[in-house]
Amino acid sequence: MKRQVLIFDLDGTLIDSRRDLATGINLMRRHYDLGPLPVETVVSFVGEGIRNLVSRSLQDAPFAVDLEEAVRLDSEFYRQHIHAETTLYSGVREGLACLAAAGHALALLSNKPAGACHDLLRHFQIDAFFTSIIGGDSGVPLKPNPEAVFAILRAVGGERVDTWMVGDNHTDIAAAHRAGVHSVFVTYGMGMLGPEKPEVTAAGFDEVTHLFL
Repeated sequence: MKRQVLIFDLDGTLIDSRRDLATGINLMRRHYDLGPLPVETVVSFVGEGIRNLVSRSLQDAPFAVDLEEAVRLDSEFYRQHIHAETTLYSGVREGLACLAAAGHALALLSNKPAGACHDLLRHFQIDAFFTSIIGGDSGVPLKPNPEAVFAILRAVGGERVDTWMVGDNHTDIAAAHRAGVHSVFVTYGMGMLGPEKPEVTAAGFDEVTHLFL
């Protein structure tokens, strides 16, 4: 197959991080004497950056909370537990290795802060597969804004016609559409589809791998 640029989301696409994300949020809530939220409630707030995650997680607070302080606290608590219960989805490490060996350019585009992205990729020993990594604090607008997709294409060298965004959230598919690139939605992740529909759906990472081999 012709060289493709494959841009992957992180949470819900490569890693199942729901329990550690919830731990960070609930430790932050404990600081404000608020009770814990269920994991699935926290997961429903994920996908549009840490500020939105924290803000949504404090909607029930009966008093005003300094959002900047809350974001800082959540970041600290999450980083303390970032690897505790997070796992790679089945087939991810092997699949990325095969895709890289086939000559495709692999990139990561996440609304998670870049430092956390690098930490997780190193922890799971998959960082070497990526030629470009952009996080939510990398100086470009968050998904679904398409600017990060264009930044990746400039970095790795590629055309939109040969580029695919792979993710589990409506923000991934919307970013792909706005950038004019192809899209794959993985149904096993944490996110949800919005009104925009992907070109391809995949029930497992093995299916994603097979698309490009």
